[in-house]
Amino acid sequence: MNRLQGKVAVVTGGNAGIGEAIAKAFAREGASVVITGRRQGELDRVVNDMVKAQGKASAVVGSVTDESHVQETVRRTVEQFGRLDILVNNAGVGDFGKRLHEIDDATWAQVLDVNLTGVFRMTRAVLPQMLKQGNGAIVNISSVASLVGLPALSAYAASKGALDAVTRALAVDYAKDGIRCNVVNPGLIDTPMAAPLMGNPELLNPILSHYPLRRPGKPEEVANMVLYLASDEAAWVTGGTFPIDGGMTIS
Repeated sequence: MNRLQGKVAVVTGGNAGIGEAIAKAFAREGASVVITGRRQGELDRVVNDMVKAQGKASAVVGSVTDESHVQETVRRTVEQFGRLDILVNNAGVGDFGKRLHEIDDATWAQVLDVNLTGVFRMTRAVLPQMLKQGNGAIVNISSVASLVGLPALSAYAASKGALDAVTRALAVDYAKDGIRCNVVNPGLIDTPMAAPLMGNPELLNPILSHYPLRRPGKPEEVANMVLYLASDEAAWVTGGTFPIDGGMTIS
């Protein structure tokens, strides 16, 4: 307990799935948490859950594709809690089920705008505060799609592969400033986004055959790694890539 006592964190896409699990794990460990997302009702539910558990939390509704929302998130976080120590870039969308020749320009642009440019916007906005403080931890949520070839995921894989590369560049650029940056690459996780797969054994079982542990991951299992990387326990860890995938990428 209290691994993040006194820390202030922003978690994008904190209204459901992996982001929700990360936000709640942070709050349990003593952090003040600001979550963002596009659906007010889901944000309110997660914040209420954290507050009921004696956590400190608030939410800012909006999209990482909107620069004004990004700036407002940072402004409100620092105004409410006085600092900003941790950023988790979790918000993401996908182009699941389409091969490259079936993807239109709008879909390609949307996936990269959220998954890559959204991370750029959010990270750019928090860095001045972290530089002022002389420390910070950034954790980007990528995917195994950046590490191995997967079918019908071209735009998603492109965005996540670039995110891995940006993570390494950030780690090198800001190490001297006391700011660490790492990336976590989940495999198939049992989240609302994966609900169509979870309820269809004909689709799910062939996918799980590539996972040595033979089951989908839980959001909390990803959150545990993110919690470690955000904490002072990982003070000498930066620029790393951490698959949380039931062994999928080595099978």
